[in-house]
Amino acid sequence: MWMNQSKHKILKTKAFIFDLDGVIVDTAKYHFLAWQKIARALEINFTHEHNELLKGVSRVRSLEIILGLGNVEATDEQKEQWLVQKNEDYLEYINKMDDSEILTGVMNVLNFLKENNQPIVLGSASKNARPILEKVNILHYFDDIVDGNDVSNAKPDPEVFIVGAKKANQPNENAIVFEDSVAGIQAANIAGMISVGIGEPSVLNEAKYNFNNFTEITEEFLMELINQ
Repeated sequence: MWMNQSKHKILKTKAFIFDLDGVIVDTAKYHFLAWQKIARALEINFTHEHNELLKGVSRVRSLEIILGLGNVEATDEQKEQWLVQKNEDYLEYINKMDDSEILTGVMNVLNFLKENNQPIVLGSASKNARPILEKVNILHYFDDIVDGNDVSNAKPDPEVFIVGAKKANQPNENAIVFEDSVAGIQAANIAGMISVGIGEPSVLNEAKYNFNNFTEITEEFLMELINQ
């Protein structure tokens, strides 16, 4: 049960950093469909299991993984053409998104943090993060956006989260990261941040805390994170 007023006072300020894909919205399905279209054109068998290999990694690295699955060699020009095509196909899917695609429980957490004046930052590898947040009508919840346009190193490099914490004027140890990928959890841990895994605990076992989804996260847990 979520209450408008907390039983305990919020005494501190932390930086709450959220990944996008698979944490706030499930755009992974659209990435999969767009990559699958490229793979089929190259006669590469690309399955949902293979798609797990792409979680949390850059678009360029994702293409390299797919080409590796089919032992396909390509020129830089061909790779660039496929990257552009993949993004165009992906954008067609996300242009049809609305707030019904926000994952269950996310809004409870965002509203609680906003009401308690906690900095909320997006830390995503996606270069389409801002338009996605606009499409689902929650861009205004975020104090800062750090996405693939702002950083050069992909997770598990912690660059995206380190930049996010700086934007929130908080040291790394005061940052809490919500992630659904192993690479993202590793990035948060490398940065010395508190990692919260959203997804299968057996997969995200390196996270400090694990939840299957945001419906399991309570107001009391968030207060504990803030005040500890």
